Amino acid sequence: MATVHPTAAVERAKPRLPRHPLSLPRPPGVPTRGPKQETPALPSRSLRIVALGGGTGLSAVLKGLKAYAAPSGEHRTNDPVVDVTAVVTVSDDGGSSGRLRRAFDMLAPGDIRNCMVALAEDETLLSRLFQYRFPNAKGLDGHSFGNLFLTALTEVTGDFHQAIQLSSAVLAIRGRIFPSTLENVRLQAELETGRRVQGETRISRVADKIRKIRLRPRRCAPVPETLAAIAEADLITLGPGSLYTSIIPNLLVEGIPEAIARSGAPIAYISNLMSQPGETDGYAASDHVSAIHEHAGSALLSVAILSASPISAAARKRYAAEGARPVKRDVLKLMKLGVRVIEEDLAASGPSVRHDSARLAQLLVRLARRARVRSVGRE
Repeated sequence: MATVHPTAAVERAKPRLPRHPLSLPRPPGVPTRGPKQETPALPSRSLRIVALGGGTGLSAVLKGLKAYAAPSGEHRTNDPVVDVTAVVTVSDDGGSSGRLRRAFDMLAPGDIRNCMVALAEDETLLSRLFQYRFPNAKGLDGHSFGNLFLTALTEVTGDFHQAIQLSSAVLAIRGRIFPSTLENVRLQAELETGRRVQGETRISRVADKIRKIRLRPRRCAPVPETLAAIAEADLITLGPGSLYTSIIPNLLVEGIPEAIARSGAPIAYISNLMSQPGETDGYAASDHVSAIHEHAGSALLSVAILSASPISAAARKRYAAEGARPVKRDVLKLMKLGVRVIEEDLAASGPSVRHDSARLAQLLVRLARRARVRSVGRE
């Protein structure tokens, strides 16, 4: 049972909305929870969820949501289909992506590729092909096939955005993927010491606390389809993922934070389970929310999603050796920031401390569905 903390007082979660003839399918392995009760029927159109971020955190969200989305071109009449849109940061300058950016003066393909694989209709041959990395091959070592494929399509079409859509069609992804901007942006961090650091790779390794993050150039336009998706969303999510190098960069693109604020949809931050060495040392969940609000220019978030799953002593010790520690769930401070707090068991089993994609997706779909019911009631 989830624990929900409203902004005014701490209380137990209200009963979850039940399944009804038009309720959403439940992914395998996710238990049924909550008592049944009458709820309004939903209109026939898809629930629309827009997920912003980058890196493996966004991929985990998309992989879970894929279970609720119909294959491209297929319409299911028995269940409402979730329309998934991923908005991805493109400022990575390390590894294969960085080398391709420098060689071809293009946007970073790596996070886009990971999102495609996460939303792919199947994760067998084509998905494995896109993730394949060439080992010990002169000039190709470290490059993934998917990055090279996106680069080649960009060169052939002259359009990175079109290359993404064509690649998405090849993988038959269950959703849409848009870069937050099509301009060749780079990150700059201002540290508490006053020093400025250029480039995502260098920023992720800094030892000093980050005061501010910026895009270079500062003025960069969003992809129009991103703004349209945000305007129609039933739920917008940020995270999990690297705060300053995966989540916040999306909010620095002109027009995106304003579009999110105007959308009327719940804006949910999915808190990281562990701190990121160097980037968020000592950060509690409220520090993440405060940083997002500061960079967005307004108190954008309405919901904070925290995992209540215990982290074993062995895992804590192993992560501490690398400088990472559990993110503190400071519920009262979050409530003072004006966000509703939801705590639920969201961690996956296994040695790695990470979110369970299926459980997280179940919660997100439930939030989107409740938001739709409320919006229908206001119409």
